[in-house]
Amino acid sequence: MNIRVILADDHPFVLLGIKAALERDADIRVVGTASTPSELLVTLHATPCHVLVTDLAMPDPDGTHEDGLQLVRRIRREWPQLGVVVLTSLTNGTILRAIVRDQAISVVNKMESLEDVAVAVRLAAQGDAHVGDTIAGALSNPGADAFKSARLSPRETEVVRLFAGGHSIAEIACKLDRDVRTVSRQKRDAMTKLGIHNDPGLFAFAHAHGLI
Repeated sequence: MNIRVILADDHPFVLLGIKAALERDADIRVVGTASTPSELLVTLHATPCHVLVTDLAMPDPDGTHEDGLQLVRRIRREWPQLGVVVLTSLTNGTILRAIVRDQAISVVNKMESLEDVAVAVRLAAQGDAHVGDTIAGALSNPGADAFKSARLSPRETEVVRLFAGGHSIAEIACKLDRDVRTVSRQKRDAMTKLGIHNDPGLFAFAHAHGLI
């Protein structure tokens, strides 16, 4: 079987690298790419495929779509036969456990070899899931996330909850009667403690951790 794959990542060089690596194998063909959630949904509707390989933390310039975790769940509902491989740099176990709870989703860390991505694609095409070694290591240490979450101060937790709920930094500052710089610092400090590097990752954490 010729496995038809759609790739989604907001970094063009990542897309090119994964595409080149996958298409070294004669049985895998990349039939579409996307760099935003909106582009991904359009591509999925227009292009039949067997497997989606997607980053979990793609920014959405329009702000019209769910965070990465919710987007993957939506795709699983609308295309239940589609194999899904999440390719991510996130190491937060709470988010990762929320993904692998759906046993049909494969998860591979971006630091894994590209050969591991090809393995995950083949398994996904067969309806099976694959968890990369780095992801498995993060999942095997449940205490690490509880410790990270406990380190968030009540004010940092409130900022994360409001931000993930759709409020801007300025709106949060007004709502909590704090300086904008203070709120920005609290958000940044919370992300550092949680090992999260961008806003989509923070949204995913908030949903996975029940902060919204």
